[in-house]
Amino acid sequence: MKFPLVATCLFGLEHLLGEEIDALGYERISTIDGRVTFLGDEEAVALSNVFLRYAERVYIKVGSFHAETFDQLFEGTKALPWSDFIGKTDAFPVKGHSIKSGLTSIPDCQSIIKKAVVTSLSKVYGLTVFPEEGVKYQIEFFILNDEATLMIDTSGVPLHKRGYRRESNGAPIRETLAAAIAATARPREDVLFWDPMCGSGTIAVEAAMLVNKIAPGKRRSFAAEQFPFIGKARFDEAREEAIAGELSTKFDVYASDIDPEAVALTIQNAKNAGVNRWIRVMQMDARKIGAPGRRGTVVTNPPYGERLGTVAEAEKLYRDIGRHFRELAPWQIYVITSHEQFEKFYGRRADKVRKLYNGMIPCYLYQYFKNNFDAKPIKK
Repeated sequence: MKFPLVATCLFGLEHLLGEEIDALGYERISTIDGRVTFLGDEEAVALSNVFLRYAERVYIKVGSFHAETFDQLFEGTKALPWSDFIGKTDAFPVKGHSIKSGLTSIPDCQSIIKKAVVTSLSKVYGLTVFPEEGVKYQIEFFILNDEATLMIDTSGVPLHKRGYRRESNGAPIRETLAAAIAATARPREDVLFWDPMCGSGTIAVEAAMLVNKIAPGKRRSFAAEQFPFIGKARFDEAREEAIAGELSTKFDVYASDIDPEAVALTIQNAKNAGVNRWIRVMQMDARKIGAPGRRGTVVTNPPYGERLGTVAEAEKLYRDIGRHFRELAPWQIYVITSHEQFEKFYGRRADKVRKLYNGMIPCYLYQYFKNNFDAKPIKK
């Protein structure tokens, strides 16, 4: 049975997520900020959860309708085919969001949707009270411009939680964003990939997983494994397919940090992810790294001055690495930070700047394709 699926992502990753869905062979229906809708089946639920590197969650879309009033929300929800998915003993909690719409009270929307689903299921199962002791089907609503979309979450724990990062430092970058940054830097076998402020090692780990085609979801479980119409067997098959498609390249990653605790954490996370053979982890000051006689790319997430240190300390670090990284030319440099004036302190204008989000924090990926060695510095 085919049905629409919705994959959500951090703002700015829609293009990469869409390309992943295309690569899995599924037809995209629509794309809006933070979500891509595509057509799939039960197998697609398993494959998309296991393989999608940039998605936060995968939902089954039960239906959409216009809802400016609570009556419209109730009637539209009640008309959807809930019994196609939810059994008479299953649990079906409700949560969601409303943006730029007349229905602004989330608790009221939750209550009305819950009541409407109960009414719909009562007609099928002949019950007025549901025990909700069985499989959990998390219903999520999304109301945008008075258009309500009702979905069932198939992922459970968010997909950015791969399972390898059991601990992190004070300001971790989300795994999905780290994967996107790594992909933007075009990692490949003949170019050294170096994160000199590696923190918990997420960018380095995601780069190694990307190049060696290690599926991000192969080591974790998903909510839909408990759904009878999908089941654990489909997910096991997806994991087997993922393992069969893995590569064993000569890709080389350096991950270094001035903090010995970060170094130890990166070593552990790389082992947990099964990519430690590709990653060399070192304790080193980013302002002292040197090009080891080969082509390379620096990809890093320095302190923002928001959750680590002070803004002044972060700005001094940007000045220091701006001077030092010039010595690495012609290496390419990719820096992700929330500091809007990073270029001023770094001392060079980026060849390209891309706005992204680390959770709800707006960030900027500053990209230096030729390390701007001959570029004029920005006037202070």
